[in-house]
Amino acid sequence: MSESGFDILQPRDWPRPQGYSNGVAASGRNVFIAGQIGWTAEAKLVSGGLVAQVEQALRNVVAVLAEAGGAPRHLVRLNWYVVDKAAYLAQRKEIGAAYRRVIGRHYPAMTLLVVAGLLEEGAMVEIEATAVVPE
Repeated sequence: MSESGFDILQPRDWPRPQGYSNGVAASGRNVFIAGQIGWTAEAKLVSGGLVAQVEQALRNVVAVLAEAGGAPRHLVRLNWYVVDKAAYLAQRKEIGAAYRRVIGRHYPAMTLLVVAGLLEEGAMVEIEATAVVPE
């Protein structure tokens, strides 16, 4: 393990991924964060569309992680669920900027799925997370 408590798993002959890691190995306290959407503590979806909802959902992930004594650098996996593939692809640059504002330049293993819908009316993205916080 590195000093950060985790190692990035990258097969040598694979191209380096952009914006995520292929795998992460970590040891410590496992923290599992339920899917977070782009709403405030008052359960109101933020205005401003997909990018604003992504940023708020990530802030929600970080807030829950802080309850376990963790920080964005402890994230080892993010699963993203989006309802509009075209909107995601068209706004990748802005989504990346929002990601870096909240998470920084830490890129855990990630999966993105396009889904038919989310439970909360108007939600465009849901992000669930796994983190490993050093003991």
